[in-house]
Amino acid sequence: MTSPSIHIRIAGPDDCSAIQALISASARQLTGGDYAGVAVESALRSGALGLDARLIEDGVFYLAFVEGRLAACGGWSFRASLSNGDRGAPREDLLDPDRDAAKIRGLYTHPEFAGRGLGALLLACCETAAQLAGFSSFELAATPAGERLYRRKGYIASHSIDYEVGCGLTMRALIMKKDLARPDEIAAPPSGLIAA
Repeated sequence: MTSPSIHIRIAGPDDCSAIQALISASARQLTGGDYAGVAVESALRSGALGLDARLIEDGVFYLAFVEGRLAACGGWSFRASLSNGDRGAPREDLLDPDRDAAKIRGLYTHPEFAGRGLGALLLACCETAAQLAGFSSFELAATPAGERLYRRKGYIASHSIDYEVGCGLTMRALIMKKDLARPDEIAAPPSGLIAA
């Protein structure tokens, strides 16, 4: 039995509608047990759960395809904003790799492809790209579903934060960080998977 063909590439402007559809499906079906449905719908309407187009403009957002179907997405950022729900950090604020952590952003898997390791694969791609840009630590805002993956990959929780998602509702996320034990050792991305 052969493994399914997986292809990863950098997202472009033409991918925005497909990405948003994936995010919506993921948020509705994979976070149902963690957040009230009304909060998820409000977050999707307000954009707190959604695509940050700046990540595409910056060339730091990736798409994973399985047998030609968009199956997962995710990226990283050299800007201060930690999530779409982060209203406190101007997106123009650039991070300093010598003292700041790169931000892991927007990791979502389509429900049909959940549990196949695509989130871990994209996370590794993001960490490698951030390392190549000079970063030796990473930070993210984790949903309860994502927290399990991030803990397995060496992320440590620091505190939780409530993001406003519209209509007076909030969603709690766990702020997690990972510092590289050997920041001078650049991890290689999975062989043959990334193409522009």
